[in-house]
Amino acid sequence: MIIPVVITVILILIDHGTKFWALESLKPIHNMTLIEGFMDLTFVENRGMAFGMFSGQRWLILLLTGVISVGLIWFYLSLPKKREYRPVRASLILILAGAIGNIIDRLFRGYVVDFFEFTFFEWPVFNVADIYVVVGVILLALMIIFVVKEEDLELKKKKDE
Repeated sequence: MIIPVVITVILILIDHGTKFWALESLKPIHNMTLIEGFMDLTFVENRGMAFGMFSGQRWLILLLTGVISVGLIWFYLSLPKKREYRPVRASLILILAGAIGNIIDRLFRGYVVDFFEFTFFEWPVFNVADIYVVVGVILLALMIIFVVKEEDLELKKKKDE
């Protein structure tokens, strides 16, 4: 159980390392081109969730994210200890690390630091934690569709009782 915790902490540290860089180097200049016509680095103080939902509702966002994080941990712990569930566990770790990374921002800054901006189409500015969540959710969806077996979850539930 220690390895998933260590991986989650490392992912959070990577996220916050990039956010620290954005605060120190990017905030003063606000914007710089990373790849011409594709991606800029643009400092944004995001006070909402994805696509600006619940903007200014800091405590509601924290509550929702906290509940989701507890659910992710519960799901992680309820999975059978089978090899084919490793990608499911990895996806849950990614989602949890992203959620916690953004929770820390909201708690201590009152906003989330975002800085990646696609310039070839209109998309909200995002950060490393957001990448974790998106990749984790896509991986989790694929795993639930193609790997997770209802009977395995039922067997685990009966074993625990």
